[in-house]
Amino acid sequence: MDTTAVPLPLPANQPRQFYRGGGSIAELRGTDGAAEYGPEDWVASTTSRFGFAESGLSPLPDGLLLRDAVQRNPQEWLGAEHIAAFGDSTALLVKLLDAGQRLPVHCHPSDRFARQHLGSRFGKTEAWIVVGTAGADPVVYLGFREDVDAATVARWVGTQDSSTMLGALNRIPVRPGDTVHVPAGTPHAIGPGVFLVELQQPTDFSITLEWEGFLSGAEAAFLGLDQETALHTLNRSGLGDATLAELITRTGDRGGARIPLLAESAVPFFRAERLQPGGGIELEPSFGVLIALSGHGRLDWSDGSLPLHRGATIVIPHAAEPVRLVGDCTLVHCRPPAPQL
Repeated sequence: MDTTAVPLPLPANQPRQFYRGGGSIAELRGTDGAAEYGPEDWVASTTSRFGFAESGLSPLPDGLLLRDAVQRNPQEWLGAEHIAAFGDSTALLVKLLDAGQRLPVHCHPSDRFARQHLGSRFGKTEAWIVVGTAGADPVVYLGFREDVDAATVARWVGTQDSSTMLGALNRIPVRPGDTVHVPAGTPHAIGPGVFLVELQQPTDFSITLEWEGFLSGAEAAFLGLDQETALHTLNRSGLGDATLAELITRTGDRGGARIPLLAESAVPFFRAERLQPGGGIELEPSFGVLIALSGHGRLDWSDGSLPLHRGATIVIPHAAEPVRLVGDCTLVHCRPPAPQL
């Protein structure tokens, strides 16, 4: 099977989740109907769901899994510098996430915790790019407002005191163009009606503090670890206004052909820009993911081109250079961290 690395359009890839949503993904992509439990579209994913062999992996148009294509031809897909830093991992997971209901309070492990307890070089730092909202009061929740001791957290989790856990978090109203960096260990939740492009390290590791009403039971909440061990990765420190200001970026009113989207603290983990190419933008060589939010345009490279339209998702290999975007359209361009970081 041909594994030549060229830019390729990707179909929706929505493995069933435990929470509702997916209507905004269907509307963006222009498809009929939405799976009630399809709130996540894993775009250009080489990551499988925790506990599954292939669920979550993205197929290419010819049926080959992107994971397998990259492993067979890492030099073309990723480039030599990336491989030297990250091996044959893309070092990136991108999702469209449409919260049809509030997500539970949860957090993700750090790289150090993942190496020690989960056998992975990657934890799960993530970032959210808000691309749509619905309802009167779209919000996300990020970090505890005040320091919380370990015994208090253990009691909240043990008794499943959902209202207290949620009430202890910073409640942040959001609108399209807002971005939020979520460092590993930070407790968080996403409110109903918030539609995101989500960048993550390439794992499916979640420590679910609020599992009642969401998961089958406590045994599904901690990645196979005991509660005490799992909660060691939780950041129990309060996040004040100064820290939140460093994690949250408001970009909705910014114009220009290329708008950096993420906080400086997110750059060691992933990169993202909003692109409005007009007469043309050339992309530097890199593995990347394009998500078209509006309009029409075209992606050109040395020996081919692809049309761009609202809802299109495209994976770009390093070897496709030079890649040029043209057209009256708005896109989000997601990339792994620069290899030197």
